[in-house]
Amino acid sequence: MPDQVEQCKASRTIHPSILYYGTPVIMLSTANEDGTTNLSPLSSSWALGSCIVLGIGLGGKAIENLQHRPECVINVPHPGLWRAVESLAPLTGKSPVPEAKRQNGFRYEKDKFTAAGLLPVPSVDVLPDRVSDCPLQMEAKVMNIRVPEHNAFFAIVEAEVVHVHAHEDIMLNERHINPQAWSPLIYNFRHYFGLGEELGKSYRAET
Repeated sequence: MPDQVEQCKASRTIHPSILYYGTPVIMLSTANEDGTTNLSPLSSSWALGSCIVLGIGLGGKAIENLQHRPECVINVPHPGLWRAVESLAPLTGKSPVPEAKRQNGFRYEKDKFTAAGLLPVPSVDVLPDRVSDCPLQMEAKVMNIRVPEHNAFFAIVEAEVVHVHAHEDIMLNERHINPQAWSPLIYNFRHYFGLGEELGKSYRAET
């Protein structure tokens, strides 16, 4: 027992300004009122089965589009696309730019694909275009949108994936992505990272 106590690392209470402790970045495609595609970088998402849960700030074009046209594409970039993701960060599809966004340095941009140097490609089951550059592109239908009672600054969006596209070089077969070949872009306390070397695998892994 004394040895275990000695090995314990000391910790203390802190008050971090953000809690992005390391999550994959996505680029979310949503449909504008004129049928064009808006592209938004997101750092809050997770998957459970075929359901993808997204955290989206209120007051932007992405949530406005989903409320009126409830479908999207969840594009997952590789680490080499971090500059494209970052180039989207100060852009908004809303005009005029909302005051809160303007104060944070946002500027209006209609064609975000061109602004970020990305290639759009038509989707199969939803209206918004996919990002061809992203190794994973998941078309989805929005099933539920809610604003938490404890925080009125963002919405929690539940989306059901209806079609998945993957680059051939990250596939093992039609049912499996090769974890040795695929690395998502990670947002780690507002810094961009890729994955390191594999440490092991879950007992449920099929490959």
